[in-house]
Amino acid sequence: MVPLPSQKFPANFLVPKPFSIQPMKKSTVWFSAIFLLVTFSLAAFKPAFSEKKIDRNKMEPVVHAGVLPLVQDHSSSIRSLYEKLNLASRGLAFETFHLALNGYNKLLNKGLVTNPILSIADMSQPSCQKRLYVINMQTQQLLINTLVAHGRNSGEAKAAKFSNTPESLQSSLGFYITGGTYLGNNGFSMRLKGMEPGFNDQAENRAIVMHGAPYVNEDIARKTGRIGRSWGCPAVSVQEHQQIINLVKNGSCLYVFAPEKQYLAKSSLSSETTASL
Repeated sequence: MVPLPSQKFPANFLVPKPFSIQPMKKSTVWFSAIFLLVTFSLAAFKPAFSEKKIDRNKMEPVVHAGVLPLVQDHSSSIRSLYEKLNLASRGLAFETFHLALNGYNKLLNKGLVTNPILSIADMSQPSCQKRLYVINMQTQQLLINTLVAHGRNSGEAKAAKFSNTPESLQSSLGFYITGGTYLGNNGFSMRLKGMEPGFNDQAENRAIVMHGAPYVNEDIARKTGRIGRSWGCPAVSVQEHQQIINLVKNGSCLYVFAPEKQYLAKSSLSSETTASL
């Protein structure tokens, strides 16, 4: 065998170093890991999302924000809320609260209540007492408990007569839906729409609105045993009227109550019939 000649390389020839894996920078490692994680997540999620079908027979019904929880014995749920709000110590009878909730829920189920505030003006109490209750039915909180006036011809310290007739200067019983606000003769005011034919459906024609009045204040109540009277409007104090109106405007429910036999016998809203709690 002829020996191979020895292989010679030029002096400037560089022999390559053995191949080795260089460590990656930490930032590169994190970027790669995140990229792979996102890629695999999207790949896994996309088919499930695109193939998901909605079974309309199993969809949850839409529930208005202000509706109380449905229970077999609705009286117990009303009693529970009544006690939670501590209304007995504030002068509001349970029976009055029950009637107010009956009408509130009926109006709510008809789509007429869009602001989950229930206000109760309890005219069975004298005007020197804080007989207006503003309740947030969604959060189940009593927001305001304060004075409210009745009509001049409804009575002195206590309202005894009620009318739906223009120029009667009397308060009108029943359920109202609150409207928008405006600036009028009594300043910042809020319109009211009566929901009970024969009892308060002339409210707009009579200009029955909520507004502030200087004769509604605690000093007058302490000195005279009553506050001043309106022309039929549920007037509140000047100090609080903007706060109250801004809470209850645009689609809340106002219930003006008195134990008047004719009203209680004929009102379909305060009646427990078809109430939906």
